[in-house]
Amino acid sequence: QLQIVESGGGVVQPGGSLRLSCATSGFTRNYYAIGWFRQAPGKEREGVSCVSATVDGIYYADSVKGRFTASRDVNNTAYLQMGDLKPEDTATYYCAANIDTADCSGYVHGIREYDFWGQGTQVTVSS
Repeated sequence: QLQIVESGGGVVQPGGSLRLSCATSGFTRNYYAIGWFRQAPGKEREGVSCVSATVDGIYYADSVKGRFTASRDVNNTAYLQMGDLKPEDTATYYCAANIDTADCSGYVHGIREYDFWGQGTQVTVSS
């Protein structure tokens, strides 16, 4: 059974940090790209990061570059370490799997390129 489960969201003050996790399981393939997305109220879902199955293939949206760090482990659990958080980072954060490729190929993939999604975890940045 395919599963994608995000966790780690919460409420944090501006300038603070949070670490999100994305546990994936049940995929017949071992190598697939994992994406992080977020959606704020009234806004479209936007890509945050793409994490390739290879070691160095991790890419970020300009809005989070230098503040967020994505990674994954051998069990295909992905992580999003978020630092220097700002109120505009407030959103529901989702992760998704693109089983058609193991490589992000240099960019943060769009929503349509992902096949399976988690339920999301809420991040609120507020003083």
